[in-house]
Amino acid sequence: MMAFSVSSYTYEKYKETADWLLSHTHIRPKVAIICGTGLGGLADLLDSKTVFPYKDIPNFPRSTVEGHAGQLVFGDLKGKQCVCMQGRFHFYEGYSTATVTYPVRVFFLLGVETLIVTNAAGGINPKFNVGDIMMIKDHINFPGFAGQNPLCGQNDEKFGVRFPCMSDAYDKAWAQLTRQTAEEQGCSSFFQEGVYCMLAGPTFETIAECKVLQLLGADAVGMSTVPEVVVARHCGLRVLGLSLITNKVVITYDSEERANHEEVLEIGRIRTKDFQRLVSHVVAKM
Repeated sequence: MMAFSVSSYTYEKYKETADWLLSHTHIRPKVAIICGTGLGGLADLLDSKTVFPYKDIPNFPRSTVEGHAGQLVFGDLKGKQCVCMQGRFHFYEGYSTATVTYPVRVFFLLGVETLIVTNAAGGINPKFNVGDIMMIKDHINFPGFAGQNPLCGQNDEKFGVRFPCMSDAYDKAWAQLTRQTAEEQGCSSFFQEGVYCMLAGPTFETIAECKVLQLLGADAVGMSTVPEVVVARHCGLRVLGLSLITNKVVITYDSEERANHEEVLEIGRIRTKDFQRLVSHVVAKM
């Protein structure tokens, strides 16, 4: 029988972590950025940095995936105080969805008002190219369909309501700002918008699964992001989501293409400067 994800974390646990961080840095971030696979370089843009390895932070999980450094970085980004996660947590690492999203509630208690989630994703939409940046306009939460929702269990009203709305998960004002900024920064030729679908991983998708996702209206697929967005919206945070299309999914049986993690990291390295430029200029205008 499947064991559903039920949080064992209390408000006091989250507050202990937040208080420890606040006592060790003068930065009071209003924006939090979760760096996806191969996109940790976003944190390198911060000035006046204070870095905390996850292992040193009370109650914080550990990241185990290549391409995820495993540290929180506080600092200034174009005049805005921010915190960056260099390394997120994934369901496929054996963590519950409550553990995967632990940092988001900590960010809320730090005073963060906006969460920017980034990820590396496989392109399902045939119009997408490797290296495109897709702004997420909506998501499909497959683990949530199976009961793996980070809000399962007793609700704590200190964070949010029992039944939060998700039809407005991605902030429309931030989306418009990002469209404008992409045009201003010369990113229009590789800027897309679409629906992100989360699968649990760690296997890449079968051809049949990719065809199903196409039918459901997904434009890109990955193994993260959605639980963090759910918890962020539960806390009332505004959300902007960006996917770097690092590979195109395989949808024909005679294809010789094979999805692999090395390709994901390599595309992250190639497009990193454009991604950083777009994110930093968006943050500057928030």
